[in-house]
Amino acid sequence: MIRILFALMALMFSINTSANNSGTNDSDFAYYGLEPEIVTNYIRASNRMGYVRTSIELMAQSPSDLETLEHHDALIRATVVEILGAQTEEQIKSLEGREAIRQLCLTTINELLHHETGRQIVVNLLFTKYLYD
Repeated sequence: MIRILFALMALMFSINTSANNSGTNDSDFAYYGLEPEIVTNYIRASNRMGYVRTSIELMAQSPSDLETLEHHDALIRATVVEILGAQTEEQIKSLEGREAIRQLCLTTINELLHHETGRQIVVNLLFTKYLYD
């Protein structure tokens, strides 16, 4: 019984060690916050203006990418404002719509940064605040 226990512990240790040595590690990622938060309008169904206010964090491939994100901050912000302003009230207010907007922002930002830098930098985009009216 003790031999089985030691064998299982050794197996778990070897799996954990190989996972830490393979490819990327979560600690390699870095976060870049778009400051100040983004506030923009969208058109409601009643042709009145609504607003959406959001704080965004970009997860970068590595800490060395933070300088690149800072350099392209204006392009990233303009892209997010444009995407948010083009959404319908239903998309802004629904959970499914918010997730679709998040994915669209991530994809579009990565396409723009790939065009500017030749590589994909952003791993994920997080809405850390998302308010609307």
